[in-house]
Amino acid sequence: MTHTLPSAEPRAPRSGGPSRALRRDLYAAGAAALLVTAAVLIGRHIQDTDHTLRVNWPPLLASWGPHLGPGTPAALLVAAATVAYGPALAARLPWQALLAVAWGTTLAWTFCLALIDGWQRGIAVRLTTRNEYLQVIDRFHDIPAALRDFTHHILLHSPDNWPAHIAGHPPAATLTFVLLDRIGLRGGGWAGIWCIVVGATACVAVLVTVRALADERLARRAAPFLALAPAAVWMGTSADAYFAAVAAWTVALLALAVTRRSVAAAVASGLLFGLTCYLSYGLTLIALIDGAVLWLGRRGVRERSVLLVALLAGVAVVPTVFTLAGFDWWEAYRLLTTRYRQGAGGVRPYGYWVWANLACSALITGLATAAGLRRTGSVLLRRGSAEGGPLRLALLVTAALLALLVADVSGMSKAETERIWLPFAMWLLPSCAFLTHPRAWLAAQAVLALLLNHLLRTGW
Repeated sequence: MTHTLPSAEPRAPRSGGPSRALRRDLYAAGAAALLVTAAVLIGRHIQDTDHTLRVNWPPLLASWGPHLGPGTPAALLVAAATVAYGPALAARLPWQALLAVAWGTTLAWTFCLALIDGWQRGIAVRLTTRNEYLQVIDRFHDIPAALRDFTHHILLHSPDNWPAHIAGHPPAATLTFVLLDRIGLRGGGWAGIWCIVVGATACVAVLVTVRALADERLARRAAPFLALAPAAVWMGTSADAYFAAVAAWTVALLALAVTRRSVAAAVASGLLFGLTCYLSYGLTLIALIDGAVLWLGRRGVRERSVLLVALLAGVAVVPTVFTLAGFDWWEAYRLLTTRYRQGAGGVRPYGYWVWANLACSALITGLATAAGLRRTGSVLLRRGSAEGGPLRLALLVTAALLALLVADVSGMSKAETERIWLPFAMWLLPSCAFLTHPRAWLAAQAVLALLLNHLLRTGW
């Protein structure tokens, strides 16, 4: 059957034209568009005069280059089919089938967008260029020795210093591609496929979480927006798509642990959270979303204590393994902050990026999410009359927004947040479940993604 969502705001009479809530949604989307416009115009001026932004098409790491490609027809077909049939299918499919279809749609959408740039540029060479991980695989022929020596090559003046993205991440990121190489999945093509296929599962993880903590109706409404997100432009292919999926399953498993009283799920969540922290230093902020999950899934003191012990036991595993292998996370992070200031991070102006990063977020989550966040705020303000499911979803989205804002003000994310913040952006998209007129908003999401991928040559 088709589900309807009780509105958090009173609706205007049908004969009165657009409702007040819808007008406010459009104002929020317009504000996001103005933010992006300001970031482009002001960024262009700063880059042309001071050359300090270190990006060609601010606020994105991209360059202007209108083009078509082999993925164009398929991308248009996926977009049109999802807009036309996505909401109805999401409402009617059995839950397990919906998860499979959502993952398949996300996968198809991401592959098609990547193939607009062709197989070579769009997928095969992305992870072998721009200081990416495949460049240093040969230096990990002795993995224990490489881990012990890892921190000695982080700073720019150190001998044989690591390329930027190897230095900028804990070694689990690089080790992933080293291990793929060891099992025979060598080269940028396989690495790109890995990131796209695994990254697409983040959509499933978010849906599982929303259903567990809020309700299935909201998860079903959010599904088409997760599958057709503009973020797919950067999910294919960037290692951050892989990071986003691992982080998302950390949250999803914790949600299952607190709602099903599953110690095994709590341990698995802890294991993945430990791995997440060794994939990217900044993803320790996923703990804010995990904290919201623990709070939303409140149980008795004894149950909470058992789950927390299980979670912490899982969390300890990956750090223990890496520490025993000779890698010091805290020392590496300290050195990274120095390396960051030695490179582009020390040149890029904080005063611009602290708000232009938010414009990047508007581009990866789309205008529908700007409207969805407005609705989220409305649910929170009316929490006394809001139903349990909508309020719980609003709190989950707010925790993700808080994590993103902390990353922003830290100053360690200046530029390139269109990929760096993918793990946080995935948790803003479910706010679209609050929207009315889903097909129109889905169309806006698809058009934005298609324009970005066809008009710009993105760096990721």
